[in-house]
Order: sequence, then C-alpha cells, then structure tokens
Amino acid sequence: MNFGGAEVLYDYESSGIIILPVPYDATSTWMKGSDKGPEAIMEASVNLEFYNIETKTEVHRKGIYTAEPVMTGGSPEELVLAVRNRVSDILGDNKFPVIVGGNHTVSIGSVRAFSERFDDLCVLQLDAHADMRQQYEGSSLNHACVMSRVVEMVPAVQVGIRSVAAEELPFIRQDRIFYAHELYHDSTLYDNAANLPCSNVYVTIDLDVLDPSIMPSTGTPEPGGLDYYRMMHFLRDVTRKRNIVGFDIVELCPAPVNKAPDFTAAKIIYQFLSYIFA
Repeated sequence: MNFGGAEVLYDYESSGIIILPVPYDATSTWMKGSDKGPEAIMEASVNLEFYNIETKTEVHRKGIYTAEPVMTGGSPEELVLAVRNRVSDILGDNKFPVIVGGNHTVSIGSVRAFSERFDDLCVLQLDAHADMRQQYEGSSLNHACVMSRVVEMVPAVQVGIRSVAAEELPFIRQDRIFYAHELYHDSTLYDNAANLPCSNVYVTIDLDVLDPSIMPSTGTPEPGGLDYYRMMHFLRDVTRKRNIVGFDIVELCPAPVNKAPDFTAAKIIYQFLSYIFA
C-alpha cells in the first residue's frame, strides 16, 4: 500500500518526496513488532486529510511516491548496507527521502548515505533513549547503539532523552543533549536545541520520544515524553533555521486493538513534510 492511498498516487519520476519502508525488527530487544510498523503507517495514512491547516498547503502536490520496501531478514550489517544503497539511489535522483522503519538500526544505513552526499551535515535525534551504547547483545549495530554509529559519521544533537545507561555517559556530549525533564521545566531550551551545529540536518524520530499516553505502540515505551504539539512545533522551528535534507521515523509497534498511534505516526510524517516544503 502507498502512503496516502488513492488520493496520493504519483509515479517516481514526477515525485519530489519518496517514502521508503524498511520493515526490519531483527535487533529489537524487548517488544517485537516494529517490522509491522511501515505497513500500519501506510494503512493509517489513507485516513489523513491532505490539506494542512497550519501551513495552508497540500504538500502531496510535490509528489509523494511510496517505493518498494527494503526487505531483508538477514544480519544488521546486511540491513545497513541495503538501506544505504537504496537511500543513495534516491538522493542521486535529487529526491527527498522519508525512511519509515522498522527499528532504529534502520537509521544507521540512512545516515551513512546522507553523510556521503551532504557537507556540513548533522543529525537531530528525537528519542527517549540515548542509544549510545558501543555494543549491545553482541552487536555494534543494535538499535541501542544507533547514535554511537551516527556520531562516528557526523555530529548529533539529542532531544527528549530520559533513559541513559551509566556505560553510555562517557560517550554523550552534555552540550548536545536535551533531557526531557529539563525541557519540561524550561521550554526555552527548545530554542537552544534548534540552533544545530550545521546547515544541513537529517532528523531521526524514534516514536518513543512521545509520551506513552500519546504513543503507547513502541518497543520500549518510557514515561515522561514530549506531547504532539510540543514536538511538532519544535520541528517547525528547526525547519525555519536549517535545511532539512531528509528524515526517518522508526519504532512503531502497532497494536491490533488501538490504531490511534498508527495514525499519529502517519500524521507526523505529513505534518513534518508540510513544514519542510511550506
């Protein structure tokens, strides 16, 4: 199924925005199911209204094409390479990629492709977890290690973090991390976070950055998260200050009894695109 259903039918050549599903879950370590996330988001996206109230735009008119998913049940090394190659092809065609996971390991391959193409690039991470372990459960490409691999390529700023292991502390730059409890008590810190150390920004959105009352359908939910408007308006402010070159959204574990989180994820994609291309 394509993003947006019958109302968003464009071919690849005429589309400026490419949705790339990556249904990968092999490195998840608690609740499984993020490989079902991309399909659930596509199904929910059919119910979006495609006129955006805030920006007064219809961003789908830029052309949104949903590509064939990256399918691999193999090792994380294979997954990272496959994602890197597909994203590189999309960037080579001067398209704007939106990568839809799957768990957070997906982002490593995507950032690798962007780092090879863009100068003065950094990554903005929205997440409950620092993901700065050097290795976890025998793999350096585990979802808990994503940002350790990212900062080997480009600088990163972390926002919404509220779960850190002691072993991660030596690898965290305290001047580039914005903890959720601090943001809650001092919302002006969002302005500081938006002043990113680069001109080109890739955004990785782990859906567990949102509070579980809004986003319960994740593999590792963590209380004390951001609310929808606070997160989206922060992203809006970032788009006004920096050039967003692409983004991913990961870690939706859809639940059969509650479809609201699936729709929220689809809405985040469309709303963020609306800000970027307004």
